[in-house]
Amino acid sequence: MIPVETAGKCNYNVYMRAKLVQIGNSKGLRVPKAILDQCGLKDDVELLVEGARLIIQPVSEPREGWDEAFAEMAACGDDALLDAEAVHAPSAWEEAEWEW
Repeated sequence: MIPVETAGKCNYNVYMRAKLVQIGNSKGLRVPKAILDQCGLKDDVELLVEGARLIIQPVSEPREGWDEAFAEMAACGDDALLDAEAVHAPSAWEEAEWEW
């Protein structure tokens, strides 16, 4: 099986004709394994409609790639707080009103 990160990077295209099948009031599409592998499709997919085209793509996970982005920020020194002084210095109101 082709991993998702290499999906769509094949040096060939897969063209096939398929029939829609009745599933209750809806229609279903059987997607051949070769296309599933090339696109990196798993159990859940995202459906988009652009004009008369139906686009089926892998589900993008929330916060996908954040770990790598944060590691790169730390390596470049871009992970410092922008308002570090405000975090470390309590305001006059905090000094007067908070009881510890």
